[in-house]
Amino acid sequence: MIKKLLLASVLALATSATAHAACDISSGRVSVVGNEFPAIQTVGKGAMACAGDGVEVKTNLTADHQKINLAGMQGNPAEYTSAIIANSSIVALMNEDVIRPLDDLVAKYGGSLKKNQLITINGKVMAVAFMANAQHLVYRADVLEKIGVEPPKTYEDMLAAAKMIREKGILQNPVGGAYKAGWNLAQEFNNMFLGYGGSHFKDGSAMPNVNSEAGVKALNMMKALSEYMNPDFLTHDSNATNAEYRAGNVALMNMWGSRAATMTDADGVPQEVIDGFKIAGPMTVGGGSTAASTLWWDGWTVAKNISDADAEATFKAMMNGIDPAMLKDAEVAKQAVWLIDGYEPTAAATGVFAAAQMNTIPYPMLPYMGLMHTALGAELADFMQGKESAEQALADVEAAYTAAAKENGYL
Repeated sequence: MIKKLLLASVLALATSATAHAACDISSGRVSVVGNEFPAIQTVGKGAMACAGDGVEVKTNLTADHQKINLAGMQGNPAEYTSAIIANSSIVALMNEDVIRPLDDLVAKYGGSLKKNQLITINGKVMAVAFMANAQHLVYRADVLEKIGVEPPKTYEDMLAAAKMIREKGILQNPVGGAYKAGWNLAQEFNNMFLGYGGSHFKDGSAMPNVNSEAGVKALNMMKALSEYMNPDFLTHDSNATNAEYRAGNVALMNMWGSRAATMTDADGVPQEVIDGFKIAGPMTVGGGSTAASTLWWDGWTVAKNISDADAEATFKAMMNGIDPAMLKDAEVAKQAVWLIDGYEPTAAATGVFAAAQMNTIPYPMLPYMGLMHTALGAELADFMQGKESAEQALADVEAAYTAAAKENGYL
């Protein structure tokens, strides 16, 4: 059984660059599936550079990656030879036994990797991490100055600032958030729930534990925040809420560190939005000291159901995707908190480092957490729309989770 993986050393970043050989692939098939934000696009581009005579390299980088990566690795041979994953999404691939241990490949070709990049589960290296991530506050300093308020350190502070911004007629819907029904809404609940001291499961078991005081408080805070969001907030993923910020419609937002560096990098962003953009650490809630956020890593895997030759080609291509030489490009260096030799923190890394320093809880790497996340994503929208109580929504979550957990043998 997969144990919860702690990220205690994930930000112990080395600063000495290590030279890395060229791709050195003579033949093979490489096919990568993953998310689409800038840091992952950079990794994909580095892998694509290995294409050439006898070597096929393809990438499918999409926001729907978690809907297709498992199915795409279950065939024999697998459609995808590598999935770029995070500490949440590796669990489903482990449960279905579609990724291979990497110890032999690391020994042969991973000499430049650092210990904190090797994601080891039950004694075997199952993924190579290349970046750390967390959600944290981004805000418009110029807007807060207009109302004479410091950047919020708590969600209560955020609500108070949002009320003032609206009342002064500066912005009608000053709060942004990735509250899209499904995965995003569930993740926002996870953050808030942990901030209130909640625990998704009863100690030492797969029994659900979200229909609790912490769960109700988390939902009520999310509902209060949503009153200051675009009315279509249940359709807004990270891309949409990022667009709201760029358009100048949002002044306060909980956003991924992996997007912070490029938040204002687009044509047509008003100058006041660019000049006012600032980054801060995660907020707390309910008088607690635990960040209402989760700590993450992103990394890559190698499929089990492919030939050893394709596995070797894939490992080498993905190593090229995280070649330390890419950090010489200032634009690339600021795209993420890279777990790569030679990385020196940029201003854009402020929020993720603050999350680490606050001992933010890592996203639970438990084999049944994916089922809980799915249940939350499916059942919380009715509460957010005012169709049912927080208690009823959380009872629905526990019922949906329990049915799935029993079907999968966890209960």
